[in-house]
Amino acid sequence: MKSLINELINILKENDKYTSESKLLKNKIAEDALKLEPTLLKLLLKSKQLKKHFFQIVDDLLIFDKIKFQRFVSNKQFLPDSYTSFKNKIGLTANGEYLTDSKEVVLVWPYKDCVLEGGQNEEDAKRNEIFWNETLAPDEIDRLLSAKAFTNWKKYDVDDEHKLSDLANGQRPSQWLNSLDFDKENLIIKGNNLLALHSLLRRFRGKVKLIYIDPPYNTGEDSFGYNDKFNHSTWLTFIKNRLIVAKEILSSSGSIWISIDDNEMPYLKVLLDEIFGSDSFIATNVWQKRYSRENREAIGDVHEYILVYSKNPKKFKIERNLVPINEKQAKVYKNPNNDPKGRWRTIPLTAQEGHATKEQYFEIVSPSGKVFIPPKGRCWGIAKATVDRLILEGRIYFGKEGNSQPNLIRYLSEVEGVTPWTWWPFDEVGHTDESKKEIHALFGKVNAFDSPKPERLLQRIIHIASNENDLILDFFSGSGTTQAVAHKMKRRYIGIEQMDYINTITVPRLRKVIGKKSQKGEELFDSIKYDEGGISKAVNWQGGGSFVYCELMNLNQNWIDKIQEAKIDKELDVLWQAMQEEAFISYKVDFKEFDKNAKEFAGLSFVDKQKLLIETLDKNQLYVNYSEIEDEDYKFSDDDILLNNKFYEVDK
Repeated sequence: MKSLINELINILKENDKYTSESKLLKNKIAEDALKLEPTLLKLLLKSKQLKKHFFQIVDDLLIFDKIKFQRFVSNKQFLPDSYTSFKNKIGLTANGEYLTDSKEVVLVWPYKDCVLEGGQNEEDAKRNEIFWNETLAPDEIDRLLSAKAFTNWKKYDVDDEHKLSDLANGQRPSQWLNSLDFDKENLIIKGNNLLALHSLLRRFRGKVKLIYIDPPYNTGEDSFGYNDKFNHSTWLTFIKNRLIVAKEILSSSGSIWISIDDNEMPYLKVLLDEIFGSDSFIATNVWQKRYSRENREAIGDVHEYILVYSKNPKKFKIERNLVPINEKQAKVYKNPNNDPKGRWRTIPLTAQEGHATKEQYFEIVSPSGKVFIPPKGRCWGIAKATVDRLILEGRIYFGKEGNSQPNLIRYLSEVEGVTPWTWWPFDEVGHTDESKKEIHALFGKVNAFDSPKPERLLQRIIHIASNENDLILDFFSGSGTTQAVAHKMKRRYIGIEQMDYINTITVPRLRKVIGKKSQKGEELFDSIKYDEGGISKAVNWQGGGSFVYCELMNLNQNWIDKIQEAKIDKELDVLWQAMQEEAFISYKVDFKEFDKNAKEFAGLSFVDKQKLLIETLDKNQLYVNYSEIEDEDYKFSDDDILLNNKFYEVDK
């Protein structure tokens, strides 16, 4: 084994693609193996030993055993760096299954003081941006996905912020709780989106009409600004866990729309086929995200994709809305005869023969007396009685001279819309510069969102896939564009976001959408100041409405927050001592081995120490389960208990 490892290490170090500062890039090697990357295969074939071990001949063909190879490089004996070595010693070993066989869960912890900063400037580039993730095996998630308890409930409307209990107005709790209907409220949740999704299942299973998400693109350069990026398999597992539960929340005719770029689109498409079924595929929309050229690129990247799936494509086709006609499309409508009904155009009366009946073959006589019959291979598209009526109404056009092939007159005022296409140009749905301006207009220049989606893009998606009062879900809420547009379009919505900017960007943005009553001194007036940007004018938005905010009740998540907020090694040492006494530590951790190898722990980098302490925590105990809400140790208020019982529809 040892000689084979050495042989592989020496061969791989011949190519800079697999090394960084003389260290092998283990994830890149495994990833290229799964993709059958020629560069990697050529390297391996240079060694007789490696060729014999990882290749076999089948019918004169040389076959690479990529599964065997990946298991080999995933083995803890291959490149056991100091971090991995220490982790193995204290019992935190990794699981090496593959996506198709795995039911593992991937949790993520963005590094909080510099996460989500796209487009780094020189100062930002010096910051150590990390996106931690952890893979949990099925036997470790017995409590993890149970419904969680919520806390810090608030309601926002034009009268400002309220604690929900303050809205009782002197009523007994049972009275004001009865008036609270979570099926009609807009909801914003702070917490891990996977766990929040599972918490929504009890009340919202099968009730969401539209899910839109804009997840991390796994590029290392997109809106999730992290250098320690996912490999494909981990990213796909991360997405898969969330899509499986999202499917359960979606209504029988609901649809899911996912923004993605070239980096992961092909992989995501295959994954969606697996989860929803290939027959549930609706379309791959192409959004032209920018209009200016970037000369630094080999070929300019001007588009992203929006993959669309529905649980019932036939019902989706019947229920989906047409796209309103735009002025460019309306140009073909003229009014040469000053028709009082306005602009019009002609539509051919003929159709393909297909399954035509005898009744669709008849003569049409123009006012000038000229007789017309359908051309060869065609028939009239409507019945004779209808044609006769339309002639009397002046709805059949025979040309300027009254003796040309008959056509139907279609008035612009009668056009409900057009069938959506998969090409979405920037002049119709906006571009990234437009979306930046929308955010900057609300908050000034903020680095957290380099490329948010424009409101017009979400307007089109929400218009096509839902109607007023339908429920919209976005569990990667980010800056809150989905919720802002849904609110203006009179849809109900649920947004989930785990990052702290939910309280500095997301919630404040929605409060601006709702608006606030004008105030002079302590007196409030009915006139409302609200967000007039984005699609506000297009939909005649005037402000108003409300939403409820709540948070998953932290448990071990509090320790993760403290670990991520630490700045120096000494703080981590103090935290570890406290964690051993107060935190829920994974059963895998061997405390004796930890103490025995304390010098090795001390020698790790600060970031590796942070990462390792996070891994020692039991992820089943990130948040308090709803089933334990009355446990006195967690100190839930009476109002929190009442509200959780109401949310989960438990009568106590």
